[in-house]
Amino acid sequence: MASEALQPMTCQELVELVTEYLEGALNPVDAARFEEHIDLCPMCQVHLEQLRITVRELGQLRERDIDPAILAEMQARFRDWRSGG
Repeated sequence: MASEALQPMTCQELVELVTEYLEGALNPVDAARFEEHIDLCPMCQVHLEQLRITVRELGQLRERDIDPAILAEMQARFRDWRSGG
């Protein structure tokens, strides 16, 4: 499929799909739409770069590097968020 035939991706769609993009989990059509949007949108280029930096920096963080009280609070909030609470 030629890129000009692709339905343009919106900034909101890009934000919703950025994790799958960074993990290489987008289907080929959505990956092409994502990359086409990134090529044309400076704001989304900045967003993507900020996420890449965040992933790289957090990837170096170990559980023992986090204050135990903060870790417990983060885990509780995540559980609440995942359960819809």
